[in-house]
Amino acid sequence: MNHTAKIAQRILLIAMFSIAVSGCNALSRLSKMGTEPTISSIENPTTKPGYKPISMPMPAPVQISHNPSSLWRKGSRAFFKDLRASQVGDIVTVTIAVDDEAELDNQTTRTRATDEDADAIALFGYQGALGAILPEAVNPNSLLDINSATTNTGTGTIEREEQITLQVAAVVTQVLPNGNLVLHGRQEMRVNYEVREIQIAGVIRPQDVDTQNTVAHEKIAELRVAYGGRGQISDFQQPRYGTQIIDIIFPF
Repeated sequence: MNHTAKIAQRILLIAMFSIAVSGCNALSRLSKMGTEPTISSIENPTTKPGYKPISMPMPAPVQISHNPSSLWRKGSRAFFKDLRASQVGDIVTVTIAVDDEAELDNQTTRTRATDEDADAIALFGYQGALGAILPEAVNPNSLLDINSATTNTGTGTIEREEQITLQVAAVVTQVLPNGNLVLHGRQEMRVNYEVREIQIAGVIRPQDVDTQNTVAHEKIAELRVAYGGRGQISDFQQPRYGTQIIDIIFPF
């Protein structure tokens, strides 16, 4: 089997696989036609398959000191009890206010020129026999002459402006040895046939939680925010499987 036949066979296999995948997806979509997208049930995030406890460098343990004959607890915001989130299972509100704007211009120019000459005026004494080997008369003084020129010019411009303002209630899923809190929050909102999902995760210091039990997003370390959706509108905006496969394998 030659090289061209192998390439054709691979393309045929990829096409058959894409048709099978799209067929399964089509049957799944047909079975859900006319029904609203389902909302995920409330589950313990630590039991999710992709959940992994966070391990980060910890400082040396600090001995907790108590004030004798005092009812006030150091760092408390209330006389008898600190109402801020501090333990696993507590809820804290995360405020996200992002207003970013970025602009990037890039221009690249590359030029390359190659010129090669080769002759065979003394080819082990057989230079005169080149005419018998090659179909036409050959001049040993000008056996090979190659000229090559390449010019590439690239220009790119990126303009981005993002503005996000929202609040998400997150749950403390882990307390690190130094007292920092690991947060995980998720919200789903369904409007007609579209579900909007908001996910947030990160690490905060307990002292960054204000008296309203709220923490700003810029005070969250390892912040991860995902805002997206699923449903009829999101599905319509996605390219078909065949288009995505062509974009991946098409070399030009």
